[in-house]
Amino acid sequence: MNYSESISFLYAQLPVFHREGAKAYKPGLDNIETLCDLIGHPEHSFKSLHIAGTNGKGSSSHFMASILQEHGFKVGLYTSPHLHSFTERIKINGNEVPEEWVAAFVTKHLQLIEKVRPSFFEWTVIMAFSYFKEQKVDYAIIETGLGGRLDSTNIIQPLACLITNISFDHQDLLGDTLEKIASEKAGIIKNDTPVTISEKQEETSAVFIAKAASVNAPLQFAADRIGASGFTFTSPTWGEMTIKSPYQGQYQQKNIRGVLAWSEQIQSIIPLEAAKIKLGIEQTRLNTGLKGRWEILGDRPKIIADTGHNKSGVSEIIQQVEKESFSHVYIIIGMVADKDINSVLSLFPIEATYFFSQANNPRAISALDLQKLALEKGLHGEVIPDVNEAIVRAKSLAGPADGILICGSTYLIGEINFN
Repeated sequence: MNYSESISFLYAQLPVFHREGAKAYKPGLDNIETLCDLIGHPEHSFKSLHIAGTNGKGSSSHFMASILQEHGFKVGLYTSPHLHSFTERIKINGNEVPEEWVAAFVTKHLQLIEKVRPSFFEWTVIMAFSYFKEQKVDYAIIETGLGGRLDSTNIIQPLACLITNISFDHQDLLGDTLEKIASEKAGIIKNDTPVTISEKQEETSAVFIAKAASVNAPLQFAADRIGASGFTFTSPTWGEMTIKSPYQGQYQQKNIRGVLAWSEQIQSIIPLEAAKIKLGIEQTRLNTGLKGRWEILGDRPKIIADTGHNKSGVSEIIQQVEKESFSHVYIIIGMVADKDINSVLSLFPIEATYFFSQANNPRAISALDLQKLALEKGLHGEVIPDVNEAIVRAKSLAGPADGILICGSTYLIGEINFN
């Protein structure tokens, strides 16, 4: 099979969470353990760092990968979902896994897929592990897909763990309280393995403290270790460090603070230098290719795209929009139907002009239905299902001092023509 055929095969044969939602979720490690056993345990062949959390784990994963790249290491990076191409999920030093390799790996293991019947996510995990083994990476940054305790990536024995923000998302699978969600995320904490918590939250701190104590894992909260005033951070090890975030948005302060604290914590495992840490964070966009985090697509009017899609993420985005002091704001929004849509819509400003769009994804709520729900919150606007057509429409109405925001769904952002 060629690349296109192999990806089509995986979508057709395996349950795909980002298209089907909860019915594609296969909790537990049985399948990934079987796959690793049959393929020769590739997860044992490289050193790894594990990252979980509700919001911020993608940015944090890319920050740390870039830091290690600046130190001269060969760094694997596994994240999900992708924006444009499946190959974005598996990278080494910012270079995506070759399409030819993906096609060959799937073709080689057709009988194994048929035997184990893994989920789409489980298969991408074993694919990433196998690629990192083959390419002999020095370190691999592994981001969880959903939760942590039962996530397929949790088969690794990492050098250290980072847990970012905990907020409400996937409550049907992870629990209906922040404590329950935190407990699932805390499942990545391993025996005697250092762990940093990016945000110290009243509802979840005790969960992490208890879990870490139960497995003798050294734990720290970033806020207890790293001082922060804007994007100037104070570290006991490196002193004062002012970092120019490659991704605008005040919310990145929390992610950078977490990564800095984590970098301090792992000094005895991976010695890191202050100058290269700073450069690594600032060069993340160039080194890793991460997109969709307060992405500036145009100016006058300013056009911003952000993958924020749950209550916590959207709240941060709206706060950032308010700091921009636009004359008027045009908001293009699309969401998936299994999110807490009403809670998210309640965060948006009534005075903005809206365009309701819809990603080409079976989970997406129809643009018309989204408009109806928004109207109940006093949000008014047009239905334009195609996000790129909505951008053209918004640009035709906006003045140079206005702002255009696109958000609500990773999949919607993924359909934007970034060129």
